[in-house]
Amino acid sequence: MTNPDASQFRSDPPRTADERAMYQSWLEFHRGTLLRKCSDLTDGQLKSASVPPSNLTLLGLLRHMADVERAWFRIRAAGLGLAALYSTDDDEDGEFDNVADADVAEAFATFKDECLAADEAVRTMSLGDTFEGRNGPISLRWVYVHMIEEYARHNGHADLLRECIDGATGA
Repeated sequence: MTNPDASQFRSDPPRTADERAMYQSWLEFHRGTLLRKCSDLTDGQLKSASVPPSNLTLLGLLRHMADVERAWFRIRAAGLGLAALYSTDDDEDGEFDNVADADVAEAFATFKDECLAADEAVRTMSLGDTFEGRNGPISLRWVYVHMIEEYARHNGHADLLRECIDGATGA
């Protein structure tokens, strides 16, 4: 197993905090939840599409969320000129599709690096700062809420995948 132990990933968000701290703590909670769902498994288990007929894997979810962190916080909100990590114009779902030969340890490191880089990219921005989206301006506040929703949805997928792999359930 090349992935980390589950016990180190997550703490409960505070029940009282200012808006930014609340968003950040819920984002970190969901990041940690995904890491917990991916922990203590073999590379083969992480690459296993365990809910047929879907080809979704835990490793694919981890790679997807690294790409999503980069896209929303660094590329869109902070305006950095970066390319996607795993997808291309020819393979828009590369993060999901190309896991068979993926390096698991590298994917975990990339995910963690992208989360840290995302936090740093928007550290000095205010929640009300905006950037131009397809249908008009988007605020950093919207990005935080969207990312929490994105993780919550995919962590539900991760729950099902993990239970099918080894029977593990719960947070």
